[in-house]
Amino acid sequence: MSEKTRILIVEDDMIIAANISLQLSKLGYEVTGIESRGEEAVNHALENRPDIILMDIQLKGGINGVEAAKKIQEKASIPLIYLTANSDEASFQMAKETKPDAFISKPFNKLNLQRTIELVEEKIQGKGGQIPESNSFIESLDDRIFIRNNGKLIKIMLDEILYIEAERNYCNIITNSQNYLIVSPLNTFCQKMENKDFLRVHRSYVVNIRKLDAVADSHLEIKRKVIPVSKMYKEDLMRSIRKI
Repeated sequence: MSEKTRILIVEDDMIIAANISLQLSKLGYEVTGIESRGEEAVNHALENRPDIILMDIQLKGGINGVEAAKKIQEKASIPLIYLTANSDEASFQMAKETKPDAFISKPFNKLNLQRTIELVEEKIQGKGGQIPESNSFIESLDDRIFIRNNGKLIKIMLDEILYIEAERNYCNIITNSQNYLIVSPLNTFCQKMENKDFLRVHRSYVVNIRKLDAVADSHLEIKRKVIPVSKMYKEDLMRSIRKI
């Protein structure tokens, strides 16, 4: 893989968490962080957008791993692997409701961890439902962009675009009527959309500032979609809003 897969570890046993982190680093993965409480895991996941979350079902604090996963899934689609240790049947059934990509039973070894993550990586890369490499960003004009989608050249009017969400080397273009997944890093998209009504507000999001419904301290809303706003982009966002 050209880029390291970024993984968040959510585990309240710090010895186990440190061991997992060490194993992941040795396997070539990037650990975005270690969180021991469900509330902190939700904040970390939405702010940093890891590629995969390793989530312990039983956590200390106000919410457990399953509840944390549900809160994350309300606002983001991030592949999920549960870490389980003889959980009761009720907890297991609750975990299944969140449709995780995999379970790993504790204790587990390095090979179990590696194989499970590799299987989830294959899902991310789209094996079995692969995104064609021909789906790509072509060019932008004053009021529209052109993308190549499934062998066709598709026109998208800029005023139809609500926001763009990054998914590794892909961009998911969200419009009023349809979504388009293209092969293009978000940085490339930003460069081509420069000086238009599109602004980066997070490492994973570019928004059409004319489509904003609400702006809060740490997020904004477009069509009931809650989008995080990083501190480093907040000033640019407020400046752009004042110009509208």
